[in-house]
Amino acid sequence: HSASHTQQLPETMGFSSSSRSRAASALLLCLCMLLCRVHGETRKLYIVYLGDVKHGHPDDVVASHDDMLATLLGSKEESSASVAYNYKHGFSGFAAMLTPEQAKQLAEFPEVISVERSKRHRTATTRSWDFLGLNYQMPATGLLHGSNYGEDVIIGVVDSGIWPESRSFNDEGYGPVPSRWKGKCQVGPDWGINNCSRKIIGARFYNPGVSDDLLKVDSLSPRDHVGHGTHCASTAAGSAVEGASFHGLAEGVARGGAPRARIAVYKALWADGSGSTATVLAAIDDAIHDGVDVLSLSLAHPDENSFSALHAVQKGITVVYAGGNDGPRPQTIENTSPWAITVAASKVDRSFPTVITLGNKQHIVPDIAAPGASILAAKEGSYVTMSGTSMAAPHVSGVVALLKALHPDWSPAVIKSAIITSAHVTDEHGMPILTEGLPRKTADPFDYGGGNINPLGAADPGLVYDINPRDYTKFFQCTIMRRTNVSCNATALPAYHLNLPSLAVPDLRRPVTVSRTVTNAGEIDSVYHVIVQSPIGVKMEVVPPVLVFDAVNKERTFKVKLSPGWKIQGDYTFGSITWRSDRKAVRIPVAARITVQDFYADVA
Repeated sequence: HSASHTQQLPETMGFSSSSRSRAASALLLCLCMLLCRVHGETRKLYIVYLGDVKHGHPDDVVASHDDMLATLLGSKEESSASVAYNYKHGFSGFAAMLTPEQAKQLAEFPEVISVERSKRHRTATTRSWDFLGLNYQMPATGLLHGSNYGEDVIIGVVDSGIWPESRSFNDEGYGPVPSRWKGKCQVGPDWGINNCSRKIIGARFYNPGVSDDLLKVDSLSPRDHVGHGTHCASTAAGSAVEGASFHGLAEGVARGGAPRARIAVYKALWADGSGSTATVLAAIDDAIHDGVDVLSLSLAHPDENSFSALHAVQKGITVVYAGGNDGPRPQTIENTSPWAITVAASKVDRSFPTVITLGNKQHIVPDIAAPGASILAAKEGSYVTMSGTSMAAPHVSGVVALLKALHPDWSPAVIKSAIITSAHVTDEHGMPILTEGLPRKTADPFDYGGGNINPLGAADPGLVYDINPRDYTKFFQCTIMRRTNVSCNATALPAYHLNLPSLAVPDLRRPVTVSRTVTNAGEIDSVYHVIVQSPIGVKMEVVPPVLVFDAVNKERTFKVKLSPGWKIQGDYTFGSITWRSDRKAVRIPVAARITVQDFYADVA
């Protein structure tokens, strides 16, 4: 009877025992695939920032990262498998594959400052190429001669790699690699140890976390198959090349701003001209360790990961970023960290540049404008013209290298100050500079910062605005806490209280007084008188009106009081403060916005 029952069961269920087994297996497989799919979709690359390095040896830093992650994930094996990069030189942190829940839990660890998704980075070159422009060439000057053309200054280029066979990277006549250099030449397909030289003194690449699709059409080596990194490196520090041209146009001598500087290559961008936060941070961390003097990044860099640039600046490295190419709409600038130099692009004719890019409005950025349209430079075995802030940033990096060679004791803040306060704000006819794009208007400090770069003026600026890196840290802690919805503490600095060579007050409701300190970098005995140009609707007073110096490196402090002239909600208006001696004019831009209500919609 029971046998009869078991024979009737399959008829009732509609399939045999072997069919049930196959169905169960299929169901289990589907469940497994579903779980794996969900797991794969939810694990993303996160950046975990831990602040300053707190261990003496990099291996100890890595071990501390492993311990922390193992506590979360359950084992050292899981920890090691999830980590893409350990940041252990300039700052402490790591990039790891985590679920959102794991990232949330990790953010609760007391030693963790921030946990952010690794974002896509892209080159900052504009998409509308202009191959028919004129070549920008900085003529031989006293600055070039005085700095010995940037001799032995090391420029780190974080980009898409480099094409070492280009004539722009010829190392003929170069001496030995500087003994302070601690970097390496990382070999791989299409790149051997001999591709590094006395010109290209180091090369690294960063592929963990990069998609297989990109790696398939690129080389797992520092070689540049995009052309962007090669162009930027040669613009900043390319050796002089006679007869360079693009299809016979712009023919002449192609060279970088600091043609005798050394180049260190950090390939963090890949075949489509993009990388990730994780790769860029790894490159900056290594560059700090290797001993670069200047970091040139012609890429869009989210501000929430600007801590890497801050750590570089604290080590005495000047960081130069492209400002992006999304202007001239308001609020389109990228890389707004006050410790870095953010560069707008300008269009070059035979006489003078005109500005084409715009800025952010919380403090004055970009800091400076530099040539960025139709720039002739190396690409693989030839020369091409490219446009965009990608091309402008290495112009500034080249100038920074010259200033570093001429004034090796200058801090990054002093170099930035010299560049901003000496800039041109009118064209060669003394007329206002105009923006391009729509709407076309007279350029203001949110378009060009201090103005168009003036290398000769920057070499001898008269007065400079220096900043203690600890002040940056206070400002940075404030921005970190804002992101986590925690109020800034009383010691955190609003941006306008930093000793920047600019002043922006975004919410002028009642009188605001700020201090600025200048250091004499010019003549021993000098007297400076103030010239105040107040923003429209704002009363601006400077006390004292005269600064007297009797020694080099002497400091003087002055106060600036800004008062609203009316109670009308408006947009930003602009002015300037200029300290003028019989030889020098040291100018900083000023921006102010009168506010009446608590909430303000920026519709400019």
